[in-house]
Amino acid sequence: MVTRGNIPAHDLGSLRIHEGQRKGGRAGKILAIFFGLLIILAGVAASVYALLGSKPTVEVVIARKAVGPASREALLNATGYVTPRRRATIAAKITGRVTGVFFDEGTHVREGQLLATLDDADAQRALGSAKADRDSAKAAIADYEVQLKNARILLYRTEQLQKAGVEPQEQLDNARTSVDSLQAKIDLAKAQAAASEARIEEAQQAVDNCTIRAPFEGIVVSKDAQVGEMVSPISAGGGFTRTGIATIVDMNSNEIEVDVNEAYITRVKPGQQVTAILDAYPDWEIPSRVRTIIPSADRQKATVKVRVSFVKLDPRILPDMGIKVTFLGDEPSSKDVADKPAILIPQSAVRDDGGKKVVFLLRDDKAERRAVTLGGNRGTEIEVMAGLGAGDSVIANVPASLHDGESVRIKK
Repeated sequence: MVTRGNIPAHDLGSLRIHEGQRKGGRAGKILAIFFGLLIILAGVAASVYALLGSKPTVEVVIARKAVGPASREALLNATGYVTPRRRATIAAKITGRVTGVFFDEGTHVREGQLLATLDDADAQRALGSAKADRDSAKAAIADYEVQLKNARILLYRTEQLQKAGVEPQEQLDNARTSVDSLQAKIDLAKAQAAASEARIEEAQQAVDNCTIRAPFEGIVVSKDAQVGEMVSPISAGGGFTRTGIATIVDMNSNEIEVDVNEAYITRVKPGQQVTAILDAYPDWEIPSRVRTIIPSADRQKATVKVRVSFVKLDPRILPDMGIKVTFLGDEPSSKDVADKPAILIPQSAVRDDGGKKVVFLLRDDKAERRAVTLGGNRGTEIEVMAGLGAGDSVIANVPASLHDGESVRIKK
């Protein structure tokens, strides 16, 4: 630094920018411009992605004509379960220990078939004692009958001798008493034999109670006891005593049990045709018919129980399966069938909009709202009687937020 007198003078040469510093500043500007452009491009890409991503992705199906005539009008839908009219939990009449089990779950049993046995040692002993008493009484009867025969011979001789004046009256009276006494003993022995027969029948019944048999033909759906366990008609032993041996179901008695809201019970009548669809087989329509309406209502649920019979049973129909039923109206006339051919679309394509049934068609990549008139269900599909034509592109699994005129993308 140059000084002038006592006042320092500024060195302007120290403020000069060197050539290397000029080059470094120019590179920084270029980098700043480059990163700015990247940020702008990223923003544009995000905007384009957001614009494209806002379009809902939909699945499109083609409406087609139904094969065969239109089905009857669906008056009412309900859900219920398959229930057998004949289901029994088989139990023993007496308390005893299980000594044999001759079935398993899924076993087909005939009426009267042996299912299980209980320990019958005590009953067999009682039966043997009763038979011994009967045999003893019969042996005594035979002995008394021999004695009676001889007593009657002696009585005859005494009567003849008394008439001849050889025997006194006392001998005749003794002979008659002997005959009457033996006859009374025979009668008593016969009564004892009859009592023994009654005890034999009682003991035999006790022995028979130690065998459990099927009351009707069916399928075993539950095995409730094992060998060595105690069973009883009442739970006398607490948790250690079984009350049942097996549960049998008559598969030929399977039917549908549904609860119908009492406000709509007037739409149901005995003999009415019903379409049933098992939850396990959603594509299988089962023709059914109303068997009876139980004349009693449930005040808590405000429902009336209705029982529906299958037109034809099938091995796939199992007890306690969930099932959906549709109560059908009268058969449509031939003119209505000719004028209004049914169109089939998936049930998922129909949406309830303010009490009206609507679907959305695909028109130029946009959703077009269309009101429709529906018919009956056909498995997972539903009949459209008016509002659609065969070949229309219909949006299935309609998103809840979809509205008329909205742009959509087709799911590949």
